[in-house]
Amino acid sequence: MTTLLFDLDGTLIDSAVGITRCVAHALTQMQQPVPSETELRRWIGPSLRASFGPLFEDPAHVEHAVEHYRERFERHGWAEHEPYPGIDGVIEALHAAGHRLVVVTAKNEPHARKIIDHLPFGHRFVDVIGATLDGRLSDKPELIGEALQRLALAPADCWMIGDRRMDIEGARHHAMRNIGVLWGFGGEPELLAAGADHLVASPAQLPALLAA
Repeated sequence: MTTLLFDLDGTLIDSAVGITRCVAHALTQMQQPVPSETELRRWIGPSLRASFGPLFEDPAHVEHAVEHYRERFERHGWAEHEPYPGIDGVIEALHAAGHRLVVVTAKNEPHARKIIDHLPFGHRFVDVIGATLDGRLSDKPELIGEALQRLALAPADCWMIGDRRMDIEGARHHAMRNIGVLWGFGGEPELLAAGADHLVASPAQLPALLAA
């Protein structure tokens, strides 16, 4: 059985609105300037601490910023997303083809589970692996490693599917096959530079590639 590890933001859902509004809220609360929408979209993918870290010398201020982000996300941000067109049917097709489906995301695990539980195709995923609230697990290599351990998986039996370089780099760290998706937030140059094995322009291309 092949296990498919799916990133969440930028791969299954377009969560730009929720994430960027929560980042802007946190920066405002911390009396930091709010960058442009284009700059804010670059926050989608990396862990929160990795993104807030360069802005503050005091680690405690980083934690305060993360708390402000989570505060708004709990109230509003988690619901400010849309599944990408066609991804629902593709998830159903991959499940019907016998693939085991897992979510691996840098979003904290409670928030990721809440989102997956509310997606119409969320029940097709056997598990959701996300960042720990204390930041112990936050980067993609660690998160993929946690998925392998938790589900007793061999890297050779898995694919990582995601839209950012972190997804590809995390897969390569574990010598895992990977697919970069072009409908998310990373883009072709970023994914190619990270060493993506394959690129797909639409969800509809995934089943045939994974069946080959």
